[in-house]
Amino acid sequence: MSLVDRFSARLALLRLRPGPVLVAVSGGLDSVVLLDLLRQVAGEHGLEPIVAHADHGIHSASHEIAARVEALARESGFGIVVGRLALEPDTTETRARSARLRWLEQTRKQLGARNILLAHHADDQAETVLMRLLRGSGPAGLAGMSARRGPLVRPLLAFRRAALLRHARARGLSWWEDPANRDSRHLRSWLRHEVSPRLVERLPDVGRRLRDAGRHARANRNAWVAALRKWPGLDYHSERRGGSVAWPVLSALPASAGTALALALVRRAGAPAGPTRVSRALRALAAAESGAIADLGRGWRLELAFGRLRVLPPGRSVPEPVPLTGRQGEADWGDWRVRWVPDAAPSVQPRDGRTAWFIPGTLTLRPWRAGDRVAPLGGRGRRLAVRCFQDAKVPSSERRGWPMLEGEGELAWIPGVCRSNLLVPGPGTLAMRVDVEPRG
Repeated sequence: MSLVDRFSARLALLRLRPGPVLVAVSGGLDSVVLLDLLRQVAGEHGLEPIVAHADHGIHSASHEIAARVEALARESGFGIVVGRLALEPDTTETRARSARLRWLEQTRKQLGARNILLAHHADDQAETVLMRLLRGSGPAGLAGMSARRGPLVRPLLAFRRAALLRHARARGLSWWEDPANRDSRHLRSWLRHEVSPRLVERLPDVGRRLRDAGRHARANRNAWVAALRKWPGLDYHSERRGGSVAWPVLSALPASAGTALALALVRRAGAPAGPTRVSRALRALAAAESGAIADLGRGWRLELAFGRLRVLPPGRSVPEPVPLTGRQGEADWGDWRVRWVPDAAPSVQPRDGRTAWFIPGTLTLRPWRAGDRVAPLGGRGRRLAVRCFQDAKVPSSERRGWPMLEGEGELAWIPGVCRSNLLVPGPGTLAMRVDVEPRG
């Protein structure tokens, strides 16, 4: 079977949804071959490749390389976008990679692409396992790169570099050899050009052994993810921006099992934390009360809330107030989507629903404020909004970004938590219906 056929079969296994995909092309051998393979099979899979080239600005020939990639994209019939990152000459390999991935993700969102295709191959995987071993990574880290994680997809991960080189020569492709790839200041380059040749002299099949180690680590990681879903009483929930498990069950387990399951929870949410940080966070929460938060690094956190351990992603800024103007409309507000339309009011409104009807007037969507009070529909007096949040088991970490609807200077509604007795229309009268749902 040819490399083209094997690549097409690999794409089928990855089950990418048809539509635009961003293809990261540096101009090196691996990405040039990826681009050539896509040119031959993308149509069969309904993919619409857009070439993305990050011009780091580190090398003096970077503009020339960008021009070559643009020419390759045009020859392939694909769109092209070039990002000028303007990094300093002494930028480290890690910082350059982070800057490139940030730009790729921003570009993916701007262009409406579902995925970013990267050209990492099997030899890169072996190097990654060795690098992580030297850095003391745990089993999840030694699993190496995933063929698909979030929007990132690596369709060449099953293929050796030698196969890519044979394909490139047979097709008469040309590519650029980045001098940085031989700069021993970079750990990967040092391992590739100085350490690996010596290892191969002593252990000719060291690459296969490293890939096998990665495969075993992935099996271990996948087993803990399966256990996360099936463990008796753990009650795993996948949530909008993270996940959660029953804290009493997890905290009662032996430390090693609890850490492994919490690490699976953290990785499922997309957090980069390893076993050391997760273990430290669990120890910090062991004697804490509900509402406590422990840091996982890079903005990620673990939270205890109402008997559950929750993974919290990096926080977002609190949205500004938004008036609901016009007879109908739609707005994204933080993690929520809000729609309003004219509609006949029902005879009964739920107190804790995510749809409510109001006498038409000036309504404003705003964040929660300390001291907010609401007069519950059908109740007596006014209650602190924080008490309503507690009754509805809304974790404290989510309250600042929770939508509140204000009318005539008073709190009229906390979606999903409490409807007030303010601006309630009569049954059957023309009202403004407001629907609030989580985004994504």
